[in-house]
Amino acid sequence: MTVDSPPTPPFRDPRLPPPKRVDDLLARLTLDEKVAFLHQFAPAVERLGVAAFRTGQEALHGVAWMGPATVFPQAVGLGATWNPDLVRRVGEAVSREVRAMRALDDRVGLNVWAPTVNLLRHPLWGRNEEGYSEDPRLTSAIATAYTHGLRGDHPRYWRTAPVLKHWLAHNNETDRATSSSSVRPRVLNEYDLRAFRDTVEAGAVAGVMPAYNLVNGRPNHLSPYLRSHLRTWTGEDLLVCSDAGAPSNLVDAEHYFDTHEEATAAALLAGVDSFTDHGTDGAPVTARVRGALERGLLTEADVDTAVRRQLSVRFRLGEFDPHYDPHLAGEFDTPAHRALAREAAEQAVVLLKNADGLLPLAAGTRIALVGLLADECKLDWYSGGLLHRFTPLEGLYERFGAERVEFAEGVDRVRLRTAAGVFLRVPPAGAPDEARGAEGALDPALLSGRTDLPPLTTDPAGTEFALVDWGGGVLTLRAPDGRYLSVAEDGRLRASADQPGGWVVQETFRLEAHGSGHLLKHLGTGRHVRVGADGVKVADPGDNGGTGEVFEVVTAERGEDAVARAAGRADVVVVVAGNDPHINGRETEDRTTLDLPAHQRRLLGAARAANPRTVLVLTSAYPYAVDVTRLPAVLWTAHGGQAAGTALARILAGDVSPAGRLPQTWYASDADLPDLLDYDVIGGRQTYLYFEGTPLFPFGHGLSYASFAYDGLSARVADARVHVSCTVTNTGDRAADEVAQLYGRAVDPSVPRPRRELLGHRRVTLAPGERTAVAFDVPLSALEFWDVARGGRRLERGPYELLLGASSEDVRLRTTLTLDGEGPAPRPVTRRGLEAAGFDEQSGIAIVDRTKRAGDAVTPADGASGELVYRSCDFADGVREVTAQLAGEGGLRLSLDGGPVLVELDLVTPTAGPYTYTTVTARVPAVEGVHDVRLALRGPLRLAHVGFSG
Repeated sequence: MTVDSPPTPPFRDPRLPPPKRVDDLLARLTLDEKVAFLHQFAPAVERLGVAAFRTGQEALHGVAWMGPATVFPQAVGLGATWNPDLVRRVGEAVSREVRAMRALDDRVGLNVWAPTVNLLRHPLWGRNEEGYSEDPRLTSAIATAYTHGLRGDHPRYWRTAPVLKHWLAHNNETDRATSSSSVRPRVLNEYDLRAFRDTVEAGAVAGVMPAYNLVNGRPNHLSPYLRSHLRTWTGEDLLVCSDAGAPSNLVDAEHYFDTHEEATAAALLAGVDSFTDHGTDGAPVTARVRGALERGLLTEADVDTAVRRQLSVRFRLGEFDPHYDPHLAGEFDTPAHRALAREAAEQAVVLLKNADGLLPLAAGTRIALVGLLADECKLDWYSGGLLHRFTPLEGLYERFGAERVEFAEGVDRVRLRTAAGVFLRVPPAGAPDEARGAEGALDPALLSGRTDLPPLTTDPAGTEFALVDWGGGVLTLRAPDGRYLSVAEDGRLRASADQPGGWVVQETFRLEAHGSGHLLKHLGTGRHVRVGADGVKVADPGDNGGTGEVFEVVTAERGEDAVARAAGRADVVVVVAGNDPHINGRETEDRTTLDLPAHQRRLLGAARAANPRTVLVLTSAYPYAVDVTRLPAVLWTAHGGQAAGTALARILAGDVSPAGRLPQTWYASDADLPDLLDYDVIGGRQTYLYFEGTPLFPFGHGLSYASFAYDGLSARVADARVHVSCTVTNTGDRAADEVAQLYGRAVDPSVPRPRRELLGHRRVTLAPGERTAVAFDVPLSALEFWDVARGGRRLERGPYELLLGASSEDVRLRTTLTLDGEGPAPRPVTRRGLEAAGFDEQSGIAIVDRTKRAGDAVTPADGASGELVYRSCDFADGVREVTAQLAGEGGLRLSLDGGPVLVELDLVTPTAGPYTYTTVTARVPAVEGVHDVRLALRGPLRLAHVGFSG
């Protein structure tokens, strides 16, 4: 007797179309099972043989948080390569390592949270290192390449499923969970949405992650643009994953809703499909969803919609077809990956200045390598652990020979003497070295400091510490064995950390003047260090009032003295300066200045005074404002990953000609910067697109050891595209890369337009004397702008200048084309009125949420007064009545063309709340023809719309 095997369920049948398979599996799940799938850690459904699934594997520039992996340059460094082909190969390598690591550890997820496509609008943003560029076109080009590499090229099965971060208009860590970015329609459509749209439309994106902040008064996790924009850009089901803890923020921090059931329902209905909240514990989220279902705030169909999107991604990842999935094995730490890490690090180096041909360094040069980062290979919050590590010192030793390189770090060497006359001492460790997070952690924020090492003691001799001031008085203290002083959960000080790091950095301190000495404040706990009978620890509030020990800082050597000695004995000095990615500018902390920290300015000054042949190498996650007038050579690189030191040495030696280009403007001083929370790039004249000052170094800047000539410019319009070409020739004596950049600008625009705007770029490799044709095909749509008068995009009729060259300011060729677009048309206010947020100009205005679900309104940013201008409003044959939709309290004054007030509309009685609008009507003298309308708002008033009638 034979027993028939059970039939294969349709969701297991790879011959069926994926949507049918998703529908079949969805129908087999119970409501409770589907609700459980809404949490980041979706549990297994054993009765169906469905495995557990986790959203969110960090993979910004290598696999992160899961132990050692190949570490590539930071994202801003990948942006500096201006090389989509290279970045696509980096994405491929990262995704192969994800697969290889998952084969050994099923905690490694295939839904990767990368790349970050937030535009680098403001260089003081703490997370500048995570983005690619201030320009939306360059950002989307690099992001598209990375997502294609992460996805893989199989037509059906994805190697990993990339999620873009962070939707939307997110460039501040200061109050990031409660601040609102005021983004007017032009900025929204021409700038912030553009990088997301172009990348999604390229077809290798599995989803997005909303940001913590609010946009126009509404939390991003409720963004109406998820439905109205994002999901219209592709036919694929996109999985929207919340940021960590953000769903709870809707109630706890933002107070946008009174209950978590309301907040969870609203987020789900807005388009959030997976809730990252409460770590691995899905119970709170599932309880909130069940509560929303019971209250009628959600239906099972709403839950199905979100679960369907998750399942769609899981089918694309081959989870249900293991025998057909071509990506199961993966590759890890291969020679090809190591070579690619070096290639990426080399291509990310930007030569900012090279007077008198100081670089490359001649053979036999005696080099003084100095600076706080000269023997460092720094990691950031989204780095994996290092499998290989090459610092600049190691790179120069290998390339030039250790006998020709003298090293001086430039730290201040100090001992700390207590009031009792003894010094802080680090006891022998007696424990193995251990890198933070080497074992991997789903959430490294939960990693605690080491307590297996002996805490600090005191004795008459003490220990000499390497003291570094990273700026703003933020110090680190390092023991002779290389370990940093840190504080663990027991409050005791130990030399225990291989590097500063952690969600709350426990390795930073501040010396505070106190009497004849200093208190040593531990910044991670906010407490002072005390020395007592029970050892060296941070003071508890109950310990003698929480006061700390008064230390005398005894300096054995100043860093600048060591630097000056080494510099004076060398032919050339190489100063490596920059930042530690965990200090003074990182996730949760914005920078406060563009200035290089004073400690590093002292070192640079000492090197330059001792030897004018000084090369400054800035290794940083962001731009600096540095006086380079007396420096013959300057380079910049982001933290370049595992091969950074080798790459720098090869650049300095001339083995590789530098060809990186700046992905964002380097401003000359803090005075050039807008307020960090001013998101109006047009009105604030921000980024290279609108900035009218003189930058320290412009967008797209970067020099070469070779020289290049541009000629033969050709430009024509055909098939709704602008076809541009030229010839680039290597006129130098060495092979090198050149990055040809095409910009365009409207010559006589009717509204403020960019000074110039990147339309395309090509990175080409040329041998000496070699010529190549460089061609660009630019769709006319790239020259459109968002016309607030019509509420849509418009190609303006008129002349456009095309600029071709080596940077946004180094223009070699130019020509002008006249395009047959549309002319400006006045606003038909008698038909449509004025949407309040659709202004042309504003002063003192913030855009806010009209309702909690959709729509915009405006209000005085300070709650007192603000003004709006709407250009070219057509009143046709005449109007005699004005209506305004108002909420809150205050008044509105309307005038035309800068003339006297025509009418006042006041809310005599305040409305019940900010979302309760009332229509206020007033008669006006007959108005006809075309005029500019000015609206002056007074008080905490919200204006949604103004209407006009005859």
